[in-house]
Amino acid sequence: MNRGHDFAGKTVVITGAGSGIGRSLAQQFDAAGARLALADINAVGLAETAATLHGRVLTQVFDVADRAAFEAFAVKVEQSCEAVDIVINNAGVDVSQDVANTSYADFEWLFGINFWGVVHGTKAFLPRMLERDRGVIVNVSSVFGFVAWPMHSAYVASKFAVRGFTETLRHELAGSGVRAVPVHPGGIRTNIVRNSRFHVDDAGSADRERITQEFDQIAMTSPDKAAATIIDGIARGKRRILIGLDARILERLTRWLPTRYWGVIAAAVNSYRKPSAADKRSAQTPEKKRAA
Repeated sequence: MNRGHDFAGKTVVITGAGSGIGRSLAQQFDAAGARLALADINAVGLAETAATLHGRVLTQVFDVADRAAFEAFAVKVEQSCEAVDIVINNAGVDVSQDVANTSYADFEWLFGINFWGVVHGTKAFLPRMLERDRGVIVNVSSVFGFVAWPMHSAYVASKFAVRGFTETLRHELAGSGVRAVPVHPGGIRTNIVRNSRFHVDDAGSADRERITQEFDQIAMTSPDKAAATIIDGIARGKRRILIGLDARILERLTRWLPTRYWGVIAAAVNSYRKPSAADKRSAQTPEKKRAA
């Protein structure tokens, strides 16, 4: 983080603060002298984050999909910290399954967190920001807010929705002292794969550990770097924050090849993916199998 950014004394709200980007954001804002209000559904992870901080911090364990819980948290934050300067709606989960077999329960669970959690966080703090005519609302979408990826329809749809919601809000806030900023991370080395409802991946496999290892290998950005990029983007007044070279490449690819980008991506993914032992066995010819 650029130490020239002045966040000393600012109040920053962060959801999904128990791990990954949320934890790194909390640590870097803490180092800059900000007051923090942190939320996560994972009590252990949230406590671990708080234990790494040195400044003023308020924590609350709740599900961002619960509107009443989020509104109660906002009241608590306003009473404790007075003015809220920055809200970062970061909490997110994934579901890995094809559309035909994704259950309604999985769609509802994911949208409750990824989309409604963003709406709840925005509406809980926006009215007071408008009264004061200052503040920043940062909503974390994804590179999947530009790119449609097979086997992740619920996640993709939620991240497209977050992008549209936030950009609409940005237009509505034009001329005021309040800003809305969408964030689009590429591959970040976080626990999102481990914490997902994982059924099958785009190759039809249910091998979560293999996919987790592959994701960790190709994820180009650390949570610390992602957090620093978000903080720098907030300080510089950016209208959109892309995180990682992969995010920048894919965003441009969807503009250059709006209906054909998937062919390019699929070829690149297939050339990278290492065949599993099962793949190698199935690829053997009958002659090789008999010889073995």
